[in-house]
Amino acid sequence: MNHSLMRVFIVILALALQPPVASGQERGDPEKGLEFAQEVCAECHGVRKGYEPSQEPFAPTFEAIANSPGMSELALSVFLRTPHATMPNLVLSETEIANVISYIVSLKN
Repeated sequence: MNHSLMRVFIVILALALQPPVASGQERGDPEKGLEFAQEVCAECHGVRKGYEPSQEPFAPTFEAIANSPGMSELALSVFLRTPHATMPNLVLSETEIANVISYIVSLKN
């Protein structure tokens, strides 16, 4: 695993282990999050629940992300707002971010 990707995972893990805090973040619509994910994210990630594989070998499925130990809405929020060398530089609206987070969280087992 390259060093940049490792740093991203460390940041996500650190944020995921933080206690939840109240925030003004809007609640998303998981159905709209799935629609967005199918249009934008499915090129690399498996976005549907089940055994849909990721198209890229290092891109985890959304279900795997949702079920990562300590994964939280806060960690996802930070991740989606931070540029990553291994992902396209997407600029998402607050509504798109809230919808994608809501969808990913809905995949938790």
